[in-house]
Amino acid sequence: MNQSWDEQYKNMWDDRYKNNEYAYGKAPNEFFSEWLQQFEPGAILMPADGEGRNGVFAAQLGWKVTSFDLSAAGKSKALQLAAANHVSLEYIVGDLEQLTFEKESFDAIGLVYAHFAATKKSIFHQQLSSYLKPGGIIILEAFSKKHVDLKKLNPAVGGPTDMDMLLSKAEIAADFENYDILTLEEEEILLSEGQCHIGKGAVVRFTGRKRGR
Repeated sequence: MNQSWDEQYKNMWDDRYKNNEYAYGKAPNEFFSEWLQQFEPGAILMPADGEGRNGVFAAQLGWKVTSFDLSAAGKSKALQLAAANHVSLEYIVGDLEQLTFEKESFDAIGLVYAHFAATKKSIFHQQLSSYLKPGGIIILEAFSKKHVDLKKLNPAVGGPTDMDMLLSKAEIAADFENYDILTLEEEEILLSEGQCHIGKGAVVRFTGRKRGR
């Protein structure tokens, strides 16, 4: 029986996370780290948190962390990392299409290389936004559409090969139109995150505050 795209995607992540090494390292993403430290801790949602490097970092700062990902292998590694750092986080294995959270219940959302299928990404962004309190913060770093050419030159930098899964500043501005933009930029950076983000990458970075009613 042929696997669905979703099953193939889940299996890909399980395969990536099954080894002892942390695919993207144990240190948090630099952009996420720099911005998160500027806000008072509260409740944070971490979609596609993988092996937990960013969720564990948030927990170390005093945030109450809820992480989720498709990969059970990722959850196992994340809980190991949390225990090693003497913190805890709630980690749910599941697809955002099947998960629901209370509306306006989080103070922040961290979207670190949380790439979704082209037909779902705007829907998912708006769904996630509904879980954020007015005044809450989104911190996002993801590969931009310009990244395709860089990945061709250096596959070790990682990232989706499907152009439509990548993001642009215009898409982010449209998906999060009810936000005050603290930063929205597109640039090339040198990545050194574990074994799977190595080299020059083209990224979009966004931090925004959800407007009140």
